[in-house]
Amino acid sequence: MSSPLRVAVVGLGWAGRSIWLSRLAAHPAFEVTAVVDPSPIAAEIAAETGPGVLALSGIDELTPALADLAVVAVPNHLHAKVACRLLERGIPVFLEKPVCLNSAEADELAAAELAGGAVLLAGSAARYRADVMALREAAAGLGPLRHIDISWVRARGVPDAGGWFTQSQLSGGGALVDLGWHLLDTVSPLIGPAEYEEVVGSVSDDFIAAASHGASWRHEDAKSTSGGDVEDTARGFLVTEDGVSVSLRASWASHEALDSTVIKVEGASGTASLRCTFGFSPNRAGGSELSSTRAGESAPIAFDEEPIGAEYDRQLDALPALLADPASRGKAVEDTRRTIAVIERIYTSARRARPRRQELASAR
Repeated sequence: MSSPLRVAVVGLGWAGRSIWLSRLAAHPAFEVTAVVDPSPIAAEIAAETGPGVLALSGIDELTPALADLAVVAVPNHLHAKVACRLLERGIPVFLEKPVCLNSAEADELAAAELAGGAVLLAGSAARYRADVMALREAAAGLGPLRHIDISWVRARGVPDAGGWFTQSQLSGGGALVDLGWHLLDTVSPLIGPAEYEEVVGSVSDDFIAAASHGASWRHEDAKSTSGGDVEDTARGFLVTEDGVSVSLRASWASHEALDSTVIKVEGASGTASLRCTFGFSPNRAGGSELSSTRAGESAPIAFDEEPIGAEYDRQLDALPALLADPASRGKAVEDTRRTIAVIERIYTSARRARPRRQELASAR
């Protein structure tokens, strides 16, 4: 049996602590050797994690001698910057989504991976969900793919109201960057390597300033009702070069009573539909439901139910093999370029439409 991978967790915000640190500390394939955060609580968290875990105040203190892998979970605007510095120094990185905020940052990540000889790993945990994997298996039997409907709609789930999450300069965007990245990553294995030829979209911010629509499960230290300058809802319609269409909606808040994620895959021979709830929100309806429909007849598809968050454990299970696989080099950047390009194009389309929409509203 090989020795555990030495791992450092960079960033001790909600995701760093609640999603990654606790899971890494409990996973037999990993040994947490350091936590990196300028906050005074870093030393306390290091001590709680285990004996010998170092508390470092900055990434310059982290070296390849201390960690075989750095799990980076810092605020969005620091993702690419921190990852690049670590990669250039020869430290492999697993980077939380969004992997970057624009195509220029994707290019910087590619250059850093090449310069340092260390591999970048990234991607959404959503594709590791048992129900999503069962959906992919069902979709493979539907004949040529025609269309995918995918949505993640929260009833109340605006994160960190008034903080960096809702400030575009720091977050890169709102629900599209946050939830939409998971959705696009989920769609990617279904449509394969085809590029998106057409991309249009719209955004809205009807709930962003409402304190009652905050994400209660995140337990943020500070709350504000000042809102922000990002969208709480984004909608997109995409068409690949081979004619497959994708309808996407990502909403931090809505008029719905419960949060839900719905994915419907349409093929020439039938459809497969999944109703579930991505993420950690407690505001959900029961478990997941997966079914297929052919010629007017619907049937449920069985799969193993799992606890909330199990997809992150499964993602960690996959990391050691990905880190050791030479084919992983450059793959995360390739996937990232595709995802961020779609996000940029949806925002571009939305910006074009907004002045006209405001003009029409003023005329009424």
